[in-house]
Amino acid sequence: MSGELLGALLDEAAATLAAAGLGSPRREARAVFAGLMPDGAALYDRNRPVSTALAGALRAATARRASREPLARILGSREFWSLDFGLSPDTLEPRPDSETLVAAALAALQERDGRYRILDLGTGSGCLLLSILSERQSAWGLGIDRAEGALRQAARNAAALGLAQRAQFLLSDWGAAVRGSFDLIVSNPPYIERATLAVLQPEVALHDPRLALDGGVDGLQAYRCLVPQAAGLLAPGGCLSLEFGQGQQESVRRIVEQAGLEDCSLHADLSGMPRALCARRSR
Repeated sequence: MSGELLGALLDEAAATLAAAGLGSPRREARAVFAGLMPDGAALYDRNRPVSTALAGALRAATARRASREPLARILGSREFWSLDFGLSPDTLEPRPDSETLVAAALAALQERDGRYRILDLGTGSGCLLLSILSERQSAWGLGIDRAEGALRQAARNAAALGLAQRAQFLLSDWGAAVRGSFDLIVSNPPYIERATLAVLQPEVALHDPRLALDGGVDGLQAYRCLVPQAAGLLAPGGCLSLEFGQGQQESVRRIVEQAGLEDCSLHADLSGMPRALCARRSR
């Protein structure tokens, strides 16, 4: 055992994070330690001796957080829809706002045992598709991405969640390589205006893949590409569910309606901001 005590290590970590300019440095330090220690409750025992190996791991993780690497990437996973999703450099870190899209999509698939076919355009970690499949026991899904690393991570997540038999993954530029029809198509495409990428928080700008962030000059480039493709892949009566950024709802609605979809509805996130849109192909 090392002669170092947990309380002193926590104090050191908090000082390191404060010097790096992070807000609430002690809370940040406790979050880092809780993610790495085998017993989170032991954080309350400041006199607990810490092994040399664990002390080194805690200091290394603290240094990574001080460099503004997100905690989820340090720990290698992020909770979403009460499920655990592994991350890789090719995947966007799932955000709670995207759970709005999952809830809206599930509402469109009213029968819990329906044999639905689901398509996820830009699957990343697979968090949207796999969360939906976890709630619809007879559904099958296809996740699409342009990054091979993201597809590998999504497949690993499907296996870890026991969903590998009902999920497949395919390399494609949006729906270009997809055939067949689907009852539900979901997508959280890149929607950040290119000029604002440089002023994003370091946790996002330095660690989320640019491919998953850059929405072109006006943030709508991906929608103009994927929405017409999705409209052609929907089964009659099928639903397209999209996430969008702040203030983009009317622009996205126009793109969706121009593709011939109807019955557009908006869904707000927990902060009350419009976050997702659902529309249907006529029967």
